[in-house]
Amino acid sequence: MDNPAKVRFGVVGLGNMGSHHLSYLNSIDGALLTAVCDADKPRVEKYGASHNAAKFYSYQDMLNSGQIDAILIATPHFQHGEIARFAFSKNIHVLCEKPVSVTVKDARRTNDAHAKTPHLKYALMLQMRTAHLYKKMRDLVTSGDLGEISRATWLITDWFRTWSYYASGGWRATWSGEGGGVLINQCPHNLDLIQWVTGLSPSRVTALASVGKTHPIETEDEVSAIIEFTNGAVGHFITSTGEAPGTNRFEIAGDNGKLLAEHGKLTFFRTRKSVREIREKDPNAFATVETWEIDIPYKSEAPEGHKLMTQNFVNAILKNEPLIAPGVDGVKGLELGNAMLMSGLSRTPIDFPLDGDQFEQFLKDLDKKYGGKKTLQERKDTVSNMAASFSKP
Repeated sequence: MDNPAKVRFGVVGLGNMGSHHLSYLNSIDGALLTAVCDADKPRVEKYGASHNAAKFYSYQDMLNSGQIDAILIATPHFQHGEIARFAFSKNIHVLCEKPVSVTVKDARRTNDAHAKTPHLKYALMLQMRTAHLYKKMRDLVTSGDLGEISRATWLITDWFRTWSYYASGGWRATWSGEGGGVLINQCPHNLDLIQWVTGLSPSRVTALASVGKTHPIETEDEVSAIIEFTNGAVGHFITSTGEAPGTNRFEIAGDNGKLLAEHGKLTFFRTRKSVREIREKDPNAFATVETWEIDIPYKSEAPEGHKLMTQNFVNAILKNEPLIAPGVDGVKGLELGNAMLMSGLSRTPIDFPLDGDQFEQFLKDLDKKYGGKKTLQERKDTVSNMAASFSKP
């Protein structure tokens, strides 16, 4: 870098998230916004002028310009991997919006590319890792307070979306535009956190998913999954964009009790003794497990996660500070989501590691089967046609 005190940033993708990142980048210590890029020329003109930044209409031109040291990727999902890999080839650091990609095969390809340029920093915008609630849960798990984990359950159905939400963009909830529905759009943070907080690794997923069950969309809007983890623990993940009032309840059961996060409150139902010890050694067939209900204090104010993640990324470049969310971690949550989708729609269990080629073919088949179709409306039309045929003399 010409000025080692500043990391020169280029932002590619100037939609909702990209424009948000533009709004704070120059306030990050050690960062300087020097370039913007989008295929939409009016956007480039607008933000280039307002931020006094160089204007580009292709990410290749921006990465070849010599005007940036790091790129922040906020484009549609399918472009994340290809842009990151091209950046590595140009010796540019990468901070990428979630999800890291649409398919696990593409995410692995990006990880392989980064492995060849380990001097470059590669981070993913998983800002929920900075939330005090989840940091405290992770601390209680990693410190051993909870003991060995036996179950992790997340009921996350407060993603309610109307039909007008999906109609607001032609790319929304399409296989070709987003690569999926609720799992790839709403749930990447949850899919990351259920593994980051617990430290568990999945070995198999068995799921049930529905395409366009409550919305006229071509992708999944409801998923229920059972996760088998390598340590023998079981997980449950239930999500929907059609349910109201929704629930956000995250439970982790361990040998020393249970953690419960709900309504902004964290409760530790702490058993006085080891659950396993009581289960295996107590002579009483109906032993009562003495449990203390403890409200766990944590900082209540919500951090500005995007800024914290970006500052961490800059510090990693300038000071070699450890990354909060290394980009290579992105494959974990993505693989779990891919497996849930594949299992849920094929009605078959999926083992880990997920076969990347098989999933990409599965995604192509879904696009061929559902692409461009409004499944809920088609179902209604079918019912109407059947009713009309029955009413004919």
